[in-house]
Amino acid sequence: MTETLASTSREAAAALDSADPLAPFRDRFVIDDAVAYFDANSLGRLPAGTPARLERVVRGEWGRELVRGWDHWLALPLEVGDRLAPLLGASTGEVALADSTTVNFYRLLVGALDARRERRAIVTDRPNFPTDRYVIEGLAAARGLEIRWLEPDPIEGPTLADVAAVLDRDVAVVTLSHVNYRSAAIADLASITAAAHDVGALVVWDLSHAAGSIPVGLDENDVDLAVGCTYKYLNGGPGAPAFLFVAARLQAELRQPIWGWFGQRDQFAMGRGYDPPPDIRRFLVGTPGILGLAAADEGIRLSVEAGIDAIRAKGIALTEYAIALHDAWLAPRGTTLGSPRDPSRRGSHVAIRHPQARGLTAAMIASGVIPDFREPDSIRIGLSPLTTSFEEAWRGLSVLRELLESG
Repeated sequence: MTETLASTSREAAAALDSADPLAPFRDRFVIDDAVAYFDANSLGRLPAGTPARLERVVRGEWGRELVRGWDHWLALPLEVGDRLAPLLGASTGEVALADSTTVNFYRLLVGALDARRERRAIVTDRPNFPTDRYVIEGLAAARGLEIRWLEPDPIEGPTLADVAAVLDRDVAVVTLSHVNYRSAAIADLASITAAAHDVGALVVWDLSHAAGSIPVGLDENDVDLAVGCTYKYLNGGPGAPAFLFVAARLQAELRQPIWGWFGQRDQFAMGRGYDPPPDIRRFLVGTPGILGLAAADEGIRLSVEAGIDAIRAKGIALTEYAIALHDAWLAPRGTTLGSPRDPSRRGSHVAIRHPQARGLTAAMIASGVIPDFREPDSIRIGLSPLTTSFEEAWRGLSVLRELLESG
């Protein structure tokens, strides 16, 4: 395997595909072989079973059952959440699918802040994903809270030492992304969570670039709260519902700020006062999108079938291969690596940096290779373990090499 990874020939890429135990999963997605797709870390490919699933829901359930469909639709946010839970290292009854990542992040962050009302500080990092930062800034402004901004290494991301340096008994919440959206750096979830707990703070993790690509271990690492999306590595489709995780030990204690009727203990009693149940249901709000849930369920099922350990092994192999091609082909032509070299600290995408990254990204797309650009100078190469082949990685990066050669 090491010799094959070191080779830059197309034949070596084909050999890696032949030895790949997850290769058959690629056939279970809609694939256009004319395109090298490096953006599944923004929007995953379409599972081949999703159109038929949506057809069943639309014609067979909505079309024939009409309102009676709610007899089984009502359970979907928790049923699909329970299906997703093993990929996150969570237990039954700790995960629900609902709303968007931003809305879920706001609700869980408010719940955590309210549980630590005597504390006045939130810890996060400036390279964190924008929606998280904006929600944090909005809540800090509304409540008069201090934000303790971390300024981590742009490639390696926030470390335990970075976080520990700003922790004290005035910190209410620490919130970070498990995998950095630019560099793919993996934060030390276990150690950072433990350090926050040592000073009595709660932790909210954003798993958007981790879910379905790396093991998370929420329960084993005593994580409090987490959110994430299902349309990246989980292949749930554009606008697919997000997920939220609340540790079982906190569910009866925390109260989220949007008191909707789907979070009511006896929903159809239509009672006068709000009385949430003491479990994950209290974190639901309004009517769920059934088509979105059905599509997300199809993508999640495929990831569960593959297993997170096999997915992680393939993700490491793909990113190691892409970095080997980068070093052989691209670095001599002016690029630098914008992701950690240690595979244990890197998620399933690779950032390639170049002063003309924006123009190169546009030229790649025009040539049938689809990465994405991230400010200020990164081309993100997303390598989704279930859908990206080694030959596809070879083909796409060879186009970037040709563009660099041509100037």
